[in-house]
Amino acid sequence: MSNPPQTDTRHPADVVTGMIDRVLELAATWPSWDGVPVPAGDRLYTPHKAIRRVTDRLIDHLAEIEARVAGVPTIPDAWHASATTTAADLAAFTAADLDEARSRLTRLAQVFDVRLRSLTAAQLDRRDEPAWSPRQIAFHLAESLYYAESVGDLAVRNA
Repeated sequence: MSNPPQTDTRHPADVVTGMIDRVLELAATWPSWDGVPVPAGDRLYTPHKAIRRVTDRLIDHLAEIEARVAGVPTIPDAWHASATTTAADLAAFTAADLDEARSRLTRLAQVFDVRLRSLTAAQLDRRDEPAWSPRQIAFHLAESLYYAESVGDLAVRNA
């Protein structure tokens, strides 16, 4: 596992829900996407791919937190990650897609908020080497904003 992410005094629930709020702010501009994938490093991003990657990471790390809190082994993820751009990723991003993304991500935000706020400080900071603590996982999830920022604010880009 890579180096643990830096944490600060913010509650981990606020870190995750803040990231999701920002993803949805950016996504609100994506129905104007021109259909051309956006290069970011050695990858290409589209609105659908950004939503898929954020959602996959949220699900993966929620499963990890739940398993660790329950004291059971985690299931390794098998996501294709951002190296793969699917045909679905290349589809137009419509107002209906934005509505679906809002519904999905808003519900995941609530689940993270409820779960992380239910943990004591000791549970948030419990780390079973080499795994990260739930607090560290939450701060790591904030990095998922990268996918949405790769597509960016299309209202600004298209102005």
